Amino acid sequence: MTGRHRGVPRASGVSSRERRDVQERVEHVVVTRLLRVSAVVHGVVTGLVLGLLIFVATNWLVLKGGRVVGPHLALLGQFFYGYRVSFLGSFIGLAYGFVLGFLLGYGVAWLYNRLLGWRTARGSAASA
Repeated sequence: MTGRHRGVPRASGVSSRERRDVQERVEHVVVTRLLRVSAVVHGVVTGLVLGLLIFVATNWLVLKGGRVVGPHLALLGQFFYGYRVSFLGSFIGLAYGFVLGFLLGYGVAWLYNRLLGWRTARGSAASA
């Protein structure tokens, strides 16, 4: 049976049990398919953002110039071997920022997916 609006089934023909089953199946699809994050994509995007941030900040200070150029940003040289506040240093900072951002983004996405899997397994065990 269809209602008046473009073949939409009438609500009176669907039992509450069927409605609940459909809702549980939709929720399962959303949790297992849509909420998972691709760890590699998340890592690449985070790496690009962090790398470009260091690249732009370094070049901004180089172009700005002055007597002392970027003393605070120069402290990254303590962690990133070879980094200096210079045009060449901005490319070194881009590479280091990408690697660090990739590792952080990948780790966060991996942990998120593990926690989601744990939550899903725990939820399906509780409903069984």
